[in-house]
Parts: sequence; structure tokens; C-alpha cells
Amino acid sequence: MTERHIRLYNSKTRTKEDLVPVKPGQISMYVCGPTVYDRAHIGNARPVVVFDTLFRLLRHVYGAAQVTYVRNFTDVDDKINARAAETGRPIRDITDETIGWYHADMDALGALRPTQEPRATEFIGAMVHMIEGLIASGHAYEAEGHVLFDVRSYADYGKLSGRSIDDMIAGARVEVAPYKRDPMDFVLWKPSGADLPGWDSPWGRGRPGWHIECSAMSHELLGDTFDIHGGGIDLQFPHHENEIAQSCCAHPQGGFARIWMHNEMLQVEGKKMSKSLGNFFTVRDLLDQGYPGEVIRMVYLGTHYTKPMDWTAEKAAQAEVTLRKWRALTDGVVPGQAAEPVLAALADDLNTAGAIAELHALAGKGDTAALCASAQLLGLLLPDMGAWVETGVDLSPYADRLAQLRTDAMAAKDFSAVDAMKAALTAAGVEVRMSKAGVELLPGAGFDATKLDGLL
Repeated sequence: MTERHIRLYNSKTRTKEDLVPVKPGQISMYVCGPTVYDRAHIGNARPVVVFDTLFRLLRHVYGAAQVTYVRNFTDVDDKINARAAETGRPIRDITDETIGWYHADMDALGALRPTQEPRATEFIGAMVHMIEGLIASGHAYEAEGHVLFDVRSYADYGKLSGRSIDDMIAGARVEVAPYKRDPMDFVLWKPSGADLPGWDSPWGRGRPGWHIECSAMSHELLGDTFDIHGGGIDLQFPHHENEIAQSCCAHPQGGFARIWMHNEMLQVEGKKMSKSLGNFFTVRDLLDQGYPGEVIRMVYLGTHYTKPMDWTAEKAAQAEVTLRKWRALTDGVVPGQAAEPVLAALADDLNTAGAIAELHALAGKGDTAALCASAQLLGLLLPDMGAWVETGVDLSPYADRLAQLRTDAMAAKDFSAVDAMKAALTAAGVEVRMSKAGVELLPGAGFDATKLDGLL
């Protein structure tokens, strides 16, 4: 495979484009990371899995040493300040703990650590320098201890999200402040009181606005122009729109990001995730409920990243059954070469659903070496991700018992005992498959062997 074979949908141009590296043979990618004040929910994990899969593909095509993937931690933010005020804990303790949680949870999903994971607080100097340049070039102004970006000074503002400034004002909630020249102007720097974290600057003690953080970090680590910028669709406006404006004005000689990629949102059982609906889950919640990280990843990969994704228990159960079968097929197999149809699907705008269909085809043909290698390119069937498969429980006696109950029921025309055992098995997280050929039992999501007591 060569670099010209990878095509990606560019959110900015709304077309699929060839990935042509800024520096031949090398790829640079920046993805907006978490604000570290609490556990990552399952919606936060979707871009992690999406861009980890792209990272794996890029490393396969260009070589691991030639791909630089940057994902930041926002560790200065009003939500973090509020959490510190609520708990009385030092901010650094909260952010360090949350970063540790994040790493553990994303590791469980099989996500590789990015090449670099900068913390915003490590780049305050770069942010101040960028803001000074924007003021000097007439794209920002100081007002009452704040520094604001002059949105109307950048003619291309709104091209990423496809809206004019006036439309944005009419259709969006914007912060009204007397010191703003225009309602759409956004904060680059704001003052900090004695009770808030702050840094010295030409405009007094204060802290950066959210948007300037990614612009400064991406410039310091990747330069004026880099290949790919990614994140969730919820960041397209205003965060990414503001990034483009301030970065292109601060470094007009560069092009900032060439290709913009946005993953769509996640739902739970067909509904928007909400604490009020009781369908709000963190990644740790699912892991603690018994969903293996590899199963969670498989569910995510089953939907193209540009489409809304629905997390359902049924999808998780299907993913678990499939992965168990694939792991049984590839047990002891030495990975071969990733199959060309799988590579082709991934190279066509990261078509993970298409790639999984090709994995099913490889399993059907019994090409276990290619199945193993191809699945591992997707972050599946990795050796260190399979411990969950070992349940330590032989379900065959339960299958035999259920089969006997069914035989007895057919003679007596009374299926109550069959239904009761099926219900008990399902409650224990066992998938029950009954057909003319016999009874098959498979550990499913949330399998709990202790609930099998008394069924024989």
C-alpha cells in the first residue's frame, strides 16, 4: 500500500480527499482530548476508538516511526475549578487522578497511547506568545482584563461549519459581555482572582480561554501546517471554527490542518444519552458491568464514524459471540498478512464496518492467519486483550440439561421448566441458542458464573 491509497472525508471541503502528507512519507495528526475533571463517558470514547484505528492504519502504511499523533489534556478549565471548589482538593490532584482513570479506561478499549499527550498547563507561555501576535496583527484586542479574538477580522470564519457569522449569532447562544466589540468574539485570555489558577501575562494575572489551548499546542508540536485534525462533531462549532480562525491569523504562512475529520454522536438504545433518562454510562461503568473492553471496541467499530452510533446490549452480545468464535479460530495461530480487502475498506475513509464484514468472510473461509492479522489492525484479537474469554466454566452440562428438559417438555406438552431454565441462564449472562440441531450455550456480556448455582 502507498500513501495515495488512503482517502478521507474532509469535513471542511465536504469531499473525500487523497491523504497527501505535508512532509512526504510522514503523517501528523492532532485530536482534541478530554477536559480532565471526571470519568470519560462512552460518547467521549468514540473519537478515541475512531482515531486510534486511523493511527493503527497510518502506522501500518507509513511505519510507526513516521506517524506523529498528538492528543491533548485540557487541565485548566472552569469545570476543573468547580470540582476543586466542591471537593476542597488541589487541582493538580484532580487532574492527575482523572488522567490516570482516562489512561486505564482507554487502555481497556485497546487504544494505543498517542505519540504525545501534552497538558495545556505546560504550554501557557506558547499561548501568551500567540495571543500577543494576534493583538499585534489586529486580530485580537484587550478589554477589561480580557483578550478577545475579533471574529470579523477573519474573512473565512464559518467555512468549517458552513454558516455565516450573522446566522451564528441568530441561531446560537453567545456570551453577552459589555466589553465585546461583537457578540461572536471569543475569549483568548481571562482574568483570575486569588481563588483561581492563574499565570502572569501582559494583561495581568489570568488563564487562557479553551480554544487557544489547542492552537498553541498543535503549533508547538506539529508546526504551521499538519495533515489531520480530528474530534467529535460537537467540537466543529465553535471550538474547531475558533481554532482555525486564531491559528490561520497567527500563522498566515501556514495552512493549519489540511484534513478535518469529525465523528458523529453516540446514542444508547436509540435515545440521546442523558442522566435524566438513566442511560448515561461512563466507560468504567460498562467495564464494571462485565462488558469486556474488546467487546465495547467491536461495537464502536461496527458503525462508520460519520454515522450516528447506537450502543445497545444486543449489539454487545453479538460482538461478544463473534469475538469468542474468532478467538477460538485463531487460538495458537501466528498472524499472517492483513488481507487486502480489509486494508482497502480501512483506506476508504476508515470504513470499519466494511472491514468487519471482510473479517467475517475470512473466518468463513478459514483463513485464520489473515483473520488474526487483519483483526489486530483494527485493535481486535490482540494477545493482551483476550483474558476475558477464559471464563473457567464448562457450560456443556447446562446445555445437556436444557436439551433434556426440552425433550421432556415436548412429550408432556409443558414447557414451563424449559422457560424457567432459559430465563435463569439469560439472567446469568448466558446466550441461549436452541434449534433442531441441539442446544448451544455461550457466555455473553455480563456473564456471571455464580448465578448458575442450582441449575443442574
